[in-house]
Amino acid sequence: MERTKCQSSGTYNEIDGYYKTGDLIVAIFIFDKGGQKIWIYWEISAVDQWKIKNYQQIPALTFAITQLNKDPTLLPNTTLGFRVYNYRNIIRWVFVSTLSLLSTWGQMCPNYKCDRKDELMSVIGGFDSESSRQMASILGVLKIPQLGHGLVDPLQSGQKVYPSFYRIDPDENSQYVGLVQLLLHFHWNWIGLVSRRDDRGEHFIQTLTPMLKQNDICVLFYRMFENKRWLERAQVHRISIPSAWLECLVIILFGNPGIVEVFVTLQESNSSLRKVWILTSHSEIAATDSQSGWQSLKPFHGALYFRVHRRDVPGFKPFLRGLDPFRPKGDVFLRKWWEEAFKCGFLKPGETSLWWSRNCTKKKLEHLPGTKFEMSMTGPSYSIYNAVYSVAHAIHAVSSSGSNRGMRGKGERLLKVQPWQVLASLRNVRFNNSAGDEVSLMRSSKRYEIRNMVFFPNGSMAPVQVGWIDPGAPPGQDFLIRPEKIVWATETPPFARCAQRCSPGHRRHVPEGKPVCCYECIRCPEGTFSNKTGTGTCCDPCPEDQHANKNHDQCFPKKIHFLSFQDCIGIILASLALFLSLITSLVMATFMKHHDTPIVKANNRDLTYVLLLSLLLCFLCSFLFIGRPTKVTCLLRQAAFGITFSIAISSILAKTVTVVLAFMATKPGNIGRKLLGGQLTNSIVLGCPLIQAGICAAWLGTSPPFPNLDFHSLAGEIIEECNEGSVTMFYMVLGYMGFLALVSFMVAFPARKLPDSFNEAKFITFSMLVFCSVWVSFVPTYLSTKGKTMVAVEIFSILASGAGLLGCIFLPKCYIIILRPHLNTRDHLRMKKN
Repeated sequence: MERTKCQSSGTYNEIDGYYKTGDLIVAIFIFDKGGQKIWIYWEISAVDQWKIKNYQQIPALTFAITQLNKDPTLLPNTTLGFRVYNYRNIIRWVFVSTLSLLSTWGQMCPNYKCDRKDELMSVIGGFDSESSRQMASILGVLKIPQLGHGLVDPLQSGQKVYPSFYRIDPDENSQYVGLVQLLLHFHWNWIGLVSRRDDRGEHFIQTLTPMLKQNDICVLFYRMFENKRWLERAQVHRISIPSAWLECLVIILFGNPGIVEVFVTLQESNSSLRKVWILTSHSEIAATDSQSGWQSLKPFHGALYFRVHRRDVPGFKPFLRGLDPFRPKGDVFLRKWWEEAFKCGFLKPGETSLWWSRNCTKKKLEHLPGTKFEMSMTGPSYSIYNAVYSVAHAIHAVSSSGSNRGMRGKGERLLKVQPWQVLASLRNVRFNNSAGDEVSLMRSSKRYEIRNMVFFPNGSMAPVQVGWIDPGAPPGQDFLIRPEKIVWATETPPFARCAQRCSPGHRRHVPEGKPVCCYECIRCPEGTFSNKTGTGTCCDPCPEDQHANKNHDQCFPKKIHFLSFQDCIGIILASLALFLSLITSLVMATFMKHHDTPIVKANNRDLTYVLLLSLLLCFLCSFLFIGRPTKVTCLLRQAAFGITFSIAISSILAKTVTVVLAFMATKPGNIGRKLLGGQLTNSIVLGCPLIQAGICAAWLGTSPPFPNLDFHSLAGEIIEECNEGSVTMFYMVLGYMGFLALVSFMVAFPARKLPDSFNEAKFITFSMLVFCSVWVSFVPTYLSTKGKTMVAVEIFSILASGAGLLGCIFLPKCYIIILRPHLNTRDHLRMKKN
C-alpha cells in the first residue's frame, strides 16, 4: 500500500522564526506586547509589534543553548537545538505555530513528521495565560512538556487540568505579600485597585482583597478593564472617572503595558489622577517605542513598581557584546531590531549611502540606554535561561536512569529519550544555576525588587531600587524599604487614610455602619496602655506588677503596698501597742508590789497575773502585723493573737466563776464550797486555750497562711499581704474567741450585783460588752477593706479590745491601790460587809 502523504494547505507557509539545528529541539514562542512595528522577514509584508527591550529573550535562549552544548557532563555527545517562533500575539497563530511543531515542515499534518531528524523535547511559552492555555490544550494531549507563564489556577498549575504545563514565572503571591507590607509600612489603608479583566486580573483581586482585609486595609474602589491590546485615544477619554478615584490617593495597578498606556493617557487629560501609583511586575515597565520611550510614562513620576529579582549570569554580557548584525548567524530578528533600536539603517546591495537615516555600522549595544536595552539579564530572559537548563537537567536525569542507560553505547548520541519521560522528570529537577540561584519548577522564585520611577527636569529617567521583598528570608529580613530614597510625585508622602492614626494611649473604635478604616480614637481602658501610634481595636494590658499612667501610653511599676513601721498609721498603731504594753507592765508591777493587799488577793491573785501577762502578749503580738509580711510572721500572727486572747478570756471566765462559787459557798450545804478551789480555775485557764491551740494547729497543718502579692485589688499598687490560707479556719478562731467572751459575759452578768467589797463581776460584765462590741464591728469593717487598711483594722481591734479589758478590770483597782490606799485594808473590807 502506498504511504499516505501530508498535503499542503495551499495557504500555509512555514512559521516565521529563528532556527538552530540539533539532536534534540527546544521550541520557544516569542510574541510582542505592544510597541514599535518592525518587519520580521524582508520578503514578508506582514508587520509585527515588538518591544525593543524584549529582544534580549532571544540572545538569552541562544546563550543558554550554546553553554549547554559546550558542557561535556550534562548532555555528552548530544546537542540541543531550538526554534524561535513569533506568533504575533494572535491566537490563531498560537495554534498554527504549535501544530507546525508536530508536522512536516511546510505542511500542516499534526503528529506526522516527514524528513525531520530532530526530536522535540520541550516548548517554552506562552507568555500570558490565554496563549499558555491554548498551547497546553494541544501539547498536553501528546505529553510534551511546556514551560510557560500565566496559568494561575492552582488546579491548572497543579498538573491536573494541564498535566504538561510548568510555570517558569515567579510566584505572584509573594508579590502580593510585598504589596501589603508596603502599604502597612506607609500606613496607607484607603486605596484603590485597577486590573485587567481576565483570569489573572480576577486572581489578583480575589487573592489580594482578603489579604488587605486581614490587615484592616480598605479598598475604596476596584475597576477592571477589558484585556485589549490597545484602546484608541478617543475611547480612553470617554472612560468615566468616579468620584472615589479622585478621593483615593494611592492606587495599585495590575495589568499589561496596554493598561498602563490607558492610564498614561487618562492622566495627561486629568491632573487629579496624578497620585501615587503602585505597579505590579506584570506591567513590565519598559520603553514602549523608540520615539517617546520613557517620556510617555512621565505621568507616573514618583510611582513605585515591582520587578522580578534576578542575578547576573556569568558570560552573558560578553555574549551580548558579540552580537553582530553583519553576522546574524541565522537570527532573522537581529538586523531589523538593530535598526529600530539605534534608529539607523544598513546599506542594501548597490547603495552607497543612506540619505534618510544614520548608518548602523559603528553602533554598539553599550551605546543604548538601560531604559531601552539592558546588558544584564532581564527577568523574562532569566526565566527562559532557567527553563532551558531545567529541560537539560530533566533529559540528563532520564538518560541516567536504569531504563535508559542501555539505549546508547559509549560515544553514541542520545536519541531515544521521549518527551513524556522528560515531562515526568521535570517535577523533580532541582539545581543551582551559574548565577548561584536554586532553580526548581515546583518552587518558583519569590523575591521581588521595589523600584521608584523618577523623572528629572531634563527629561531623563532613572529607576531607583528602594527596597525588596523576599518571603523566603528569615523573619525581619523578608521586607526592606528605604523611604529616604523615594522621590514622590508630591513633596511629602500621601495621606492615604480615612482617619488619622490613633495617638498613644488610645485605641480604635469603629462606629456601626462605618468601614473598618473610618474609626474613632478612644482612651484605653483602665489597666491597659498603647505606646504606639495607630494601635488596633484593643490596648495592651499592663503586666501584673505594673500599672498604666494617666495618659495610658506606658506602664510603671506598681507601688508595694503593706503596713510598714514608716507609715503614719503604722507609727501610731505601733506607738499605741507599745504604750499599752507599758501600761500593762506597770499594772503588773503595781499588783506584784501590793500582792498582799486585800484588793489584789480578792478573786484569785494568780488569775490576775495570768490575765495581765496574756494582755501584755496580746499587745505585743500586734507588732507581728506591722512590717513586710514574711513566711514566719504569716504563720505566727493569727495563731499568736487567737491563743493569747483565749488565755485572757479564759482567765476572765475563771475569775467570774470564782466570784459565783465564792458567793454560793457562803450558803450552808451548797456544792459551790466543794468546787471552790484551784482545780476548777486551772482547768478553765488551761483547757480553753488548749482547744484554741488545737484549732490553730489544724489550721497550720492543713492550709497555713502564706505571703501573697495581690495585683488587682488596688489600682496602681501591689498589696503584699498574708493570705490566710483557709478563711474558714480564720473565722473558727474568731468564733471560738467570741464564744468564750459570750460565756464570760453570761456568767458575769447575773453576778454583777452580788454583795462583795471587791466584786469584779460588774467590771467583767462591762469589759465583755466592750470586747464583744469591738469584734462584732470588726467583721464587716475587715471584709470591706483591703491592703494595709485591713491589717490596721485588725490591729486596732486587738488593741481596743485589750485596752477595754485592761481599763475596765484593772483601772478601778489601780485607782484604789495608788490613790485610795486607805480603802485597800481589811478593816474597810469588814465595814463594807457590815
